[in-house]
Amino acid sequence: FKNMDATKKPFLIPPEFLAYAEKHEIFGIYERLLKNLIITQPDDPLQATINWLKEPEDVLQVCVLGPPGVGKRTISQDICKAHGCIFICREDISALSDEGVVEAIQKRISMDDCLMKGWILDALPENREQALKMQAVGIYPKHVVLLEAPDRVLIERVVGKRIDFLTHDVYHLTFNPPTKEDVMQRLVVDPESAEDKMLARIIKYHRTIDGIANCYSDVLKNVNADQPKDDVLSQTLVHLSTRQRSNAPFTPRVLFLGPPGSGKSLQAVMLAKKYNLVNIDCNEFIKQKLKDDSKFGEAMKPFEERGVKIPDELIVNVVQERLGYLDAVKKGWILHGFPTTRSQVDLLNKTGHEPNRVIVFDISCDVAIERLSLRTVDPVTGRRYHILYNPPNSNTVKERLKTHPNDEESAVLKKYVDYRESLDDVLEFYTSANVINADQDVQSVFECIETILVYPLPKMLK
Repeated sequence: FKNMDATKKPFLIPPEFLAYAEKHEIFGIYERLLKNLIITQPDDPLQATINWLKEPEDVLQVCVLGPPGVGKRTISQDICKAHGCIFICREDISALSDEGVVEAIQKRISMDDCLMKGWILDALPENREQALKMQAVGIYPKHVVLLEAPDRVLIERVVGKRIDFLTHDVYHLTFNPPTKEDVMQRLVVDPESAEDKMLARIIKYHRTIDGIANCYSDVLKNVNADQPKDDVLSQTLVHLSTRQRSNAPFTPRVLFLGPPGSGKSLQAVMLAKKYNLVNIDCNEFIKQKLKDDSKFGEAMKPFEERGVKIPDELIVNVVQERLGYLDAVKKGWILHGFPTTRSQVDLLNKTGHEPNRVIVFDISCDVAIERLSLRTVDPVTGRRYHILYNPPNSNTVKERLKTHPNDEESAVLKKYVDYRESLDDVLEFYTSANVINADQDVQSVFECIETILVYPLPKMLK
């Protein structure tokens, strides 16, 4: 509480407090802890809490499901090799009953290696009953991947399926052959791959999969497995990096970055209107300050009158003041027009006002020039036009149209080049920034922004 002034009331919470709580997901920690205690009901809740806090949170806990021959084991093992988690399959479990299978799974994933490295269940659970029993004992994967392919494709695939009788690893003579000759010599035909047996297994799968999938509807992702293995793996890894929406209170603090003409201002207005956020256009706010008699306005006027760039220190003080207003603190904010350079980013960061969503509007230089250099205004009526998107109806109006000096092609080009030169340094600080394609219709861009705002940021898999 060193940042709070005890002589001033009512107290205002410093922005660093909210940023710290969100950055370290304090609310989420309590939520997961309580859920774990309620499910496991340990005899010593305090010691169980201590043990739980020592366990890494970001490890994988995944079920990979799908019909026979779809490539579950190959994808599961590739993920395990890449991320060091523990592979668990039905062959590791000798039990026959559903209770025995669940008990074996619970015992295995409770071991230290699974707790510290994470785990992947290959083709488990096998039916709805097992899924429900797993949930009853507190086993609920963070992600479930359901690989899918047409039945005819599955039957065609099993023709080349082979098994290493020593390690039980699965290979395919065409799609996934072994790299070592001694392994090739050990391969045998899978006895379950005969066409009649394969059909029976596929029919059984179709009877059971809906019941299993319904148990994991909030964490399940369907992946098309009728494509190259690398594409299947890539789509699976993208799903494994996503996180569920949290019940934690969330106040959006959004920073828009992008070149002139990328649509930041329009999207900020739309987003602020829908989610009741405070829209802070830095350039417009500075213009307002220059017109009033505030201390910041008076400090900036000499620079404006001389046509000299206003120092970053003054601009960041103005921005800090606006971000500290009660409406911005309570509702959340969208900031655009600042910062645009790494030095400005560092200055903003020192104020404690840290955005929790950074969105980069990506357009080409040609698009920026087209959008801005063709903007015009009728000096008689004040009406605005665009030569391509909103041309005037008469030649008389067209002949008297004027272009603002800032919209001249050379001016737009210079601003775009300056933006690109500083972008890498800015993104070096905002490592979790999301880049969106802003060269599409307004609604599509807005939907991309909404998705980034509403859902938790993906975590990088280690």
